[in-house]
Amino acid sequence: MTPQMIMEHINEQFEEGIIVTDVGQHQMWAAQYIELNEKKSYITSGGLGTMGFGLPAAIGSKIANPDKTVICISGDGGIQMNIQEMATSIVQNAPVIICILNNYYLGMVRQMQELWYGKRYEATCLRRRKECPRDCKGPNAACPPYSPDFVKLAESYGAKGIRVTKEEEIAGAFEAAKANQVSTIIEFLIATEEIVLPMVRGGNPMREMILK
Repeated sequence: MTPQMIMEHINEQFEEGIIVTDVGQHQMWAAQYIELNEKKSYITSGGLGTMGFGLPAAIGSKIANPDKTVICISGDGGIQMNIQEMATSIVQNAPVIICILNNYYLGMVRQMQELWYGKRYEATCLRRRKECPRDCKGPNAACPPYSPDFVKLAESYGAKGIRVTKEEEIAGAFEAAKANQVSTIIEFLIATEEIVLPMVRGGNPMREMILK
């Protein structure tokens, strides 16, 4: 699965509604691939870098627009900044569809470490443990399991959880989420090495844009 596949399925499945993003790579992919029209709204914090914005903004959007479908697009790092607001979604009867693009990393920072710091990854791998090799360059067979289990975490709040590992499962996951009467987390497992392009290093001129 690629992020583009996921966004294109959102375009196909939802002709109207409110799309809300968190902060990170997924925010950029949503900006690149989500198709908007007069029936769709797009809410994002832009360049403010407010990780954790997505879920509470989606819940607020649903409370303000109870008859509209609200889709929150987040990453596995950003969603955990305010995951406790799942309880608010349940008690306020404000169901939203939460798409988590899980690449096991704080992806945007990992991307910077890859491009400009020789893959010296630090404090970005969400599977890292104290016993991991100091010079680890990325996921391998020896990696410990990812934590948390987002499906079980959703269920612990009284919400629904779905894990998607291949493209053939995407459409069915969205159909199930639309039928649910409570919030649904759909966890999409994507490749760790996916990066967002184009990109400009902070402080550099636009003529030094990285295109590939």
